Order: sequence, then structure tokens, then C-alpha cells
Amino acid sequence: MADLPTLAEVAAAAGVSPATASRVLTGSVRVTTSTRRQVHDAMSRLGYVRRRAPRGSTGRRSDQIVAAVVCEHSPRLFSEPFYARLLAACEDVFTAHGVPLVVMTATPATAAIAAPPLVAGAVDGVLLVGARARHPLAVTLAASGIPVRCAGRPPDGIDLPYVDMDNRDGGRQAAEHLLLGNRRHIATIAGPPTLPAARDRLEGFRQTLRDAGMMDMPVAYGDFTHASGAHATQWLLQRAPHLDAVFAGSDVMAAGAMQALRRAGRKVPDDVAVIGFDDAPIARHTNPQMTTVRQPVEEMAALAARLLMMALAEGGMPPGNPVLPTELVVREST
Repeated sequence: MADLPTLAEVAAAAGVSPATASRVLTGSVRVTTSTRRQVHDAMSRLGYVRRRAPRGSTGRRSDQIVAAVVCEHSPRLFSEPFYARLLAACEDVFTAHGVPLVVMTATPATAAIAAPPLVAGAVDGVLLVGARARHPLAVTLAASGIPVRCAGRPPDGIDLPYVDMDNRDGGRQAAEHLLLGNRRHIATIAGPPTLPAARDRLEGFRQTLRDAGMMDMPVAYGDFTHASGAHATQWLLQRAPHLDAVFAGSDVMAAGAMQALRRAGRKVPDDVAVIGFDDAPIARHTNPQMTTVRQPVEEMAALAARLLMMALAEGGMPPGNPVLPTELVVREST
């Protein structure tokens, strides 16, 4: 196994002196923005991990800090109930251990800014949330050696430990419920195909319909927002005007679908059955109340946080990637 890169090697790759690279790590204001960026870029390229003093040695930090990194734009972080539920449950666990939790966002466009402090020792562990395919931060963290636990399955090809929900089985349960209700013209509004959870929900749903002989299910894609659910439904109605059921990959998109169906003169569930996914608060406030697939968000978040704390305490990653069950909650929209 190759040795981890040294600060001197980072400095050489960045074209600066070791002293300058050190000042960047300590946050010194005596470094220009362009030089700071050069050093951070070199750290990301080389996978530099700041070396900590061994436990029990002089100068060891007695405190620990964990970062929850949400791979979304900030507006989604503050508007999507899923993240509030997940982060609150995580914070409860870390607070009980006396460990502060910092929250940051990192899209593919901002990963180059987010990565350097994470891999250079500013935090002791990372809880990674919602990484999509080819997300550069996920790639960097996988190579960094810092303790990481993903809330949700990481993208294919990224070797990071995780805790996940059984999204595929949730899709299966939704499909079986619609089939048992004699729905035969079924469409779906899937989430972003680069997100493992969204892809699993779609595949579990689609495979169940295929097993029942339905091979040509119309699929529209949204981004988990209300507007995308409404727009996707309008598109589906144009393509499949006789549809009698819609499965949406999130409750928020399902609420948008119900609004679009109402505007099109379709009654829910008399004309079109609707199923969401999450069992978010909005599912109980639609009219009619929404049938949905409940995912144990708080349980997943707390388990991911506890496993990350174990990794910090024991110096190694606990084995296993737990997958928690999902559950169909039948209400009035089907």
C-alpha cells in the first residue's frame, strides 16, 4: 500500500514552499487566494490527509468534530423535510457523545472548495448524504483515509461504508398495491437517475410491473420538488392520457402530481391512484391523504451516526452496511 502524501509533496505539487502550504492548513491570512486554491487543489489531487498526533500523546486534540456533508444546493437543504429529519436525528446522537456536528453542502461544482478542509484534518469524521454518480467529493473521501459513513448507498464504484433503506423493496410494495387495486395503466415519476436511492425505487417498481406482464410503463423524471412532480404529470398525461395510477419517487413530487391531476380534471383516487415515497408530513396534509412508502429516516440517520462514532472511537470502520426495511402506508389516494 502506497504511503500517504506528505505536506512537502503537496507543496511541490502546488508549486509553493512547505512553509506556505503549512500556512494554508492553519488558515493564515498571509496567503493569497490564488495560492490557497493551488494548495487545496494539490491536496485534493494527492488525497492528502493531515496527520494527527496519536491518542494519548502530548498535543492530542481532546475534542472531536464531525461534518455532515449534504450533496445538494443550499436551498434544497433548507426546504426539503428529509434533510431536517435526518440531520436532527444525527445531531441527537453526536450531542449525546459530546461531539459537535457541523453541516455543509457540496455540489459537484463546489466539491473542490469543500474537500480540502475535510481531508486536511479540520474534522474527525464525515457523514456523507445524497452523493450522486461521479460526485468528486465522494471519490476524494473514499481515497482520503478519514472515517466516513454514508447516509444512503453511495454511487456505484465508490467504496464507502453506508446505512441505507430498502428502496427497491419499497418500489415493489407500491407496485403490488396498485396491481391489487386493478390499476393497469400505470406511470411513474422517478427521482434523479444518478441518485442510487431514486434508481432503486424505480427499478423495484418497474421490475414488479414487468413480472406482472406490464413491459411499457411510461417514466418521467423529476428532482424531488413539487414543481417537477406537477410538470412530470402533465408530460405523462400527454403521453398516456388513459393512465389510472402514478407512483412518485417522493411525497413532494406526488403532491405536485395530485395538483396537476386535479387541474386536468382527474379525481384522485377515482380516476387516478397516487402513491408517494417518504411518509413525510406533507403526505398527511394532501386532499385526499396520500398513500406512501414510509422510510425510517430517523432510524437510518441515528444508526449511521452511531457507526461513525464507533469508527472514531475504535480507529477502524465497523463491518457491515445495514439496510433498513421500508413499509407501505395505505391512505386515501389509492
